[in-house]
Amino acid sequence: MNTLMWTVTTRAQHKRDCLRFASDLTDAEWAVIEPLLPRPPKVGRPPAWPMREIVNAIFYVLRGGIPWRMLPPCFPPRQTVYGWFATWRDGGVWQTIAHHLVIQDRERVGREASPSAAVFDSQSVKTTEAGGPRGYDAGKKVLGRKRHALVDTDGRLLCVQVHPASVQDRDGAVPLLRASRNRFPFIRRAFADSAYAGERVADATTIAVEIVRKPPDQVGFAVHPKRWVVERCFAWLGRNRRLAKDFEATIGSAVAFIYAASAMLLVRRLARCK
Repeated sequence: MNTLMWTVTTRAQHKRDCLRFASDLTDAEWAVIEPLLPRPPKVGRPPAWPMREIVNAIFYVLRGGIPWRMLPPCFPPRQTVYGWFATWRDGGVWQTIAHHLVIQDRERVGREASPSAAVFDSQSVKTTEAGGPRGYDAGKKVLGRKRHALVDTDGRLLCVQVHPASVQDRDGAVPLLRASRNRFPFIRRAFADSAYAGERVADATTIAVEIVRKPPDQVGFAVHPKRWVVERCFAWLGRNRRLAKDFEATIGSAVAFIYAASAMLLVRRLARCK
């Protein structure tokens, strides 16, 4: 996957000035994500609001980093939007959508649907007074939560786990690798930094963990082979201000917003290529 170079052509492709809000879905993007959303129940009162507006409102909160109470009045009522978000969160819908979009985007560039290699790392972020589980990462000097992400070799998010920042990297990697086996069973090798060296991670699954160590003469920052793609994934997700910190009271909401951010990224990419 090539790094985007900003030119007159690419800027025109990414321009969203014609939309009500930059986070809104275009017609092409809605065509990508709409088939992946759960169908409304056939019994009971039909939804009062178009599902596209519900998704637009969730993406507005995610991209802008605003509280639910600050949704503009042009969107459905915040209680309605949050109710759909909570339902999809508890049903694992955002993870399923992100999973299908990863497959579509890999096939778009001529790769196998399921990856055979991956990269994983963690990111510690501060929490707020919203509460919920949190801890202190002594290495990063962060009081909050730790996001453990597994990405393919192009940087697409495959699996994410969120836990208190006090959880050591070796301990956090084990449930991440195990969780990935359900949706991505063909991963045979994963790359990580030296924080994941040891039998605990190596023996967690059948995935062979290869440690990419920094050069002994390295001074300051340097881009490391293979490992850098997971840092780029964190940067992509970090464009969404709701992820600048962990504002969520529950781990479930924190995970759902990360998968929603991945879905937003891939939906836009796929829609531009149609």
